[in-house]
Amino acid sequence: MSIADDRPAARFRLSALIYDSRYRAITIQILFTLAIVALFGWLISNAATNLARLGITPSFDFLWNRAGYPVSMTLIDYTADSTNGRAALVGLINTLFVSALGCVTATIIGVIAGVLRLSKNWVVARLMTIYIEVVRNVPLLLWLLIIYAVFTQVTPGPSAYRGDNPSAHMWFWHSVAVTNRYVALPSPEFWRSLGNIDLGIFKVSIDLMALIVVIVAGVWANRRYLRRVTRIQEATGRRPTTWWVSTLLILGPPILLLAALGFHLDEPTLKGFNFTGGILAPNSIFALWFGLSVYTATYIAEIVRAGILAVSKGQTEAAYALGLRPNRTMSLVVLPQALRVIVPPLISQFLNLTKNSTLAFAVAYPDLGGTLGGITLNQTGRALECILLMMVTYLVVSLLISLAMNIFNQSIRVKER
Repeated sequence: MSIADDRPAARFRLSALIYDSRYRAITIQILFTLAIVALFGWLISNAATNLARLGITPSFDFLWNRAGYPVSMTLIDYTADSTNGRAALVGLINTLFVSALGCVTATIIGVIAGVLRLSKNWVVARLMTIYIEVVRNVPLLLWLLIIYAVFTQVTPGPSAYRGDNPSAHMWFWHSVAVTNRYVALPSPEFWRSLGNIDLGIFKVSIDLMALIVVIVAGVWANRRYLRRVTRIQEATGRRPTTWWVSTLLILGPPILLLAALGFHLDEPTLKGFNFTGGILAPNSIFALWFGLSVYTATYIAEIVRAGILAVSKGQTEAAYALGLRPNRTMSLVVLPQALRVIVPPLISQFLNLTKNSTLAFAVAYPDLGGTLGGITLNQTGRALECILLMMVTYLVVSLLISLAMNIFNQSIRVKER
């Protein structure tokens, strides 16, 4: 037998938004959001009022005006007659290029340094400790200036490579020359090139696209082959030799494609007082690349060390009991488990490296801050627009890096049943 509750429902009172725990959190969030919106509204209104008083009308039309200045390093077509928008794109591509190189190199150096710091060899462990503690406790700007000074003051000039008995010698089978102005490198060329696809903003090499497709197809075929080998091992208890098949699947097709396209290297040659041919990369990119890599690697090394120490020692002891050597134990047992701890803080280091690339001005590297936030800003006087574009650009780049790394982090997490 049930008794009906005829009590009238309690009326909603405004005081419940503060004193009732069911509504208090929502109230605080709404008030905080309104405060942020009001703050941004006031900032925008204040900026518009001040600009109007100065007779300045915010506009982005300057992006389509002639830039009128050269850029020392360009990965896409650019001349002084190009637009300011094109110059900004050149700077953005240069920023992304050096950031990508730095992230890869810093990760490699950081992993090696982090593993070696845990080495049982006292000398190696102490050397890694000294490297990490010294480098990360000196400001990055000073390291960039030191490295750039080494490139510009210690290395010889191009004329030192001239003559029968030159005072300087080229490296890597006479194909690389390090000078006080640039580094002369061989450039890849094709006798039978497939041409380029003009997308308007930049051109895409069909040769490069074909090479990427062939490499991806080879990696996919190798994964299918390794899965088949694993099934054979599970059925028979013996694993066939796979290294030569994997080598053929991964390296064979690209080598055949390069041979078909007539791949060769255009080596730089000294003519007069300068090198011609090949790639003449300014010293600024190497100074910025090395500085960012070596500096960020110290933080990554500590992250790797912490991740390794987070893995239970029982895992290592079990691997040793199975007969695995220390290097195989580290690569097959410890590091895969440590990735769950390493990847989240590693995302922050990649973001820091990308944002630290704005120090490129110290070594005269033409990044986004040097083109859009530097020369373009000074020539056009559009400080607000240039800084706003830079903020939005770095925000988008940072969010994309976070998204990509979070997807990778989700793919390596332990999937529980």
